[in-house]
Amino acid sequence: MILLAQFVIPLSISGTAVALPAIAGDLGASPTPLQWVVNGFNVSFAICTIVWGACSDRIGYTRSFRIGIVIAAAGGVISVLAPNILTLDIGRVIAGIGSAAVLTGAAPILSHLFKGKARAQAFALFGTINGLGLAAGPALSGLLLAAWGWQGIFAAHTIVLVIAFIGAARVPQLGRGATSLREMLDFSALKAPRFLAMTLVPVAGAIGFVTFLTYLPSALGAIHGLTAGVTGALMLVMTIPVLIAPVLVHRIMERTRITPTVIVTASFASLVIGGVGVLLLLRPDMPIALGVAPMILLGLGFGLPLGFVDAEALAAVPAERAGAASGVINLFRIGSEAIFVAAYAAILAAVITTALPGETGQLIASGGTGHPWAYYNGLIAAAVAMIGLVIVLGIAFLALSRAARRTAASPQQARTAR
Repeated sequence: MILLAQFVIPLSISGTAVALPAIAGDLGASPTPLQWVVNGFNVSFAICTIVWGACSDRIGYTRSFRIGIVIAAAGGVISVLAPNILTLDIGRVIAGIGSAAVLTGAAPILSHLFKGKARAQAFALFGTINGLGLAAGPALSGLLLAAWGWQGIFAAHTIVLVIAFIGAARVPQLGRGATSLREMLDFSALKAPRFLAMTLVPVAGAIGFVTFLTYLPSALGAIHGLTAGVTGALMLVMTIPVLIAPVLVHRIMERTRITPTVIVTASFASLVIGGVGVLLLLRPDMPIALGVAPMILLGLGFGLPLGFVDAEALAAVPAERAGAASGVINLFRIGSEAIFVAAYAAILAAVITTALPGETGQLIASGGTGHPWAYYNGLIAAAVAMIGLVIVLGIAFLALSRAARRTAASPQQARTAR
């Protein structure tokens, strides 16, 4: 039930933007309040993760987890029943606040329930659930939107949270001080070059994949006029590689001498090439079929390291600190997703509304049709910024990996000399 409640968070981060055009049609098209349907959740979640961490040290993590589910579910109910865009934004902010409590409560609970190697495995599964939730978000949201409208997306989130809350009754009560936030977030692990290098991998995935995953559905509608149902199905092109790649990578690494560093390097390359390909091939004057190949590359870029990145990072720290180090990885993972999805949206809306002032620009920024080139230009600006950041992180990853190899080689050379 802990992972079930956690699963709603990445679904909310990556899947909500699919509904923006429909929400704009029902409740209004002004870009600032409309974008806060997505950004309200992401920003409140990112900020309140820190706040809830401090509060949970005092009230206990099980209580924090349960309170978070209730708050997030309340936000979902408000979102479903929202009569106007302001109420919907408030509902999404409340859902983000509750989801932050779910995250800060879930990690210490897992740390308490599992020890040693089992704890590391539990946190690896925790990270995998987040990745799968992100990948499935747009496709699931598209299907829900086609079947029950945009309210169906938030209703589904709420139902899952209610089920998780019922199951959370079986979670043992962790009182105050059972597991402190300082114990759960061991930032000293970032001093290890290998750990830091692997921590950059999910951050790059958030920037180079999750941002595209979140807003490509709107882009496909605005640029090529695709319906929500068709868009949701097409997004499977990006999400299926996320599911397949970890299995293939596991088999390849078992049977060959290909190292995790090589796989991660290929992941960075796939994110960059896929991102550039989307920019070049999703133009309004290009057939939509040409965009399939770069979308597959983006999915591979995210999926290739998904099955081993947590384990590789934790191998760089002492076993007794694995749980705390896992908390850092997941904080970077979830936090970067929330922050950079919001940044992508801000750049996109700014470029479009500058080119098309007034109500027209507001409509197009929300994913409306009629000005495909205006939306495409906004896509270029946002995507170029994200691709540039992925390149920087890729360079940093290679530099840190080289430093880690030198650090590992030094003791070996010393032993050889003796």
